[in-house]
Amino acid sequence: MPIRTALQCKLPAMRVLGIETSCDETGIAIYDDSDGMLANLVYSQVDIHAEFGGVVPELASRDHIRKTLPLIQQAMQESGSNPDDIDAIAYTAGPGLVGALMVGACTAKSLAMAWEVPAVGVHHMEGHLLAPLLADEPPEYPFIALLVSGGHTLLLQCHTFGHYEVLGESVDDAAGEAFDKVAKMLGLAYPGGPAIENLAVEGHQERFRFPRPMTDRPGYQFSFSGLKTYTMNTLASIEEPDRQDRADIAFAFQDAVADTIRIKCRRAIEGTRIHRLILAGGVSANKHLRQRLTTLNADVHYPALSLCTDNGAMIAFAGYQRLRHGHTEDHAVVVRPRWPMTELASPP
Repeated sequence: MPIRTALQCKLPAMRVLGIETSCDETGIAIYDDSDGMLANLVYSQVDIHAEFGGVVPELASRDHIRKTLPLIQQAMQESGSNPDDIDAIAYTAGPGLVGALMVGACTAKSLAMAWEVPAVGVHHMEGHLLAPLLADEPPEYPFIALLVSGGHTLLLQCHTFGHYEVLGESVDDAAGEAFDKVAKMLGLAYPGGPAIENLAVEGHQERFRFPRPMTDRPGYQFSFSGLKTYTMNTLASIEEPDRQDRADIAFAFQDAVADTIRIKCRRAIEGTRIHRLILAGGVSANKHLRQRLTTLNADVHYPALSLCTDNGAMIAFAGYQRLRHGHTEDHAVVVRPRWPMTELASPP
């Protein structure tokens, strides 16, 4: 069966089905470049993984199998779409959990063959990167982008779409990963980011001051492993920590992460002389971090809160952008659990 190419889809009029299954959220969305986001559904597996204190890959994959097709059917109904209305399918090809990625990739490729449309694999972090561009007043290129999530802390200089320069990244734990691990130390529920943010509201701001890692040397790299250890040692130094002790520690840890990110962003803004910054990824929803970044000499942009965590909308939009810039691929199912942004192909 012939596959409609991007040009045969008569761009820019295009409707894209987006499928996100990289970790513990099943995200399905339908984006139309004329009418905007027509459907955006997210099913979270938090309740499944909470008892284990983190994501169990096998359970994640099995749940994606259960939820992906029903959510696609629901999104098609909500958007008033039929298969003939879909011009392309975008799916997360990596990075992420290999089993989870395979669910989305196989679903996307199968539907693409059945519906005779192109399917395009999307880099998960490029999806986060482009999410702020779905705003009514999106930022213009060039800009600095900080992507902070459970698996990544990445600082980029974005020249135009698809042309990104990595300035710095985490050399060990990502910011979101550090939040999850510290939350577990404090006896808080998974996921750790919201739990620490809620507890930190009760914390005394002056009791502890934690280090700002790697800010005493030049460069844009991040490291949160040592901060995690410092937090653990502080907690261990208190004989019988009560809720107030844990709240004070939660505040100090959160403040150290937010201030470290602020310092690195300020350094990038000054070094590149680009005074436009976007922040995306799950940690970008943190209110304390957002407050910290208000002190920067920059125009700061965020995605809508519903687009901060993993979602199909960002994948549909990123896939649309890829196809609009001439990206094509065959029917082979290929996922990349590890996929550095430096290996992301630039558009022609």
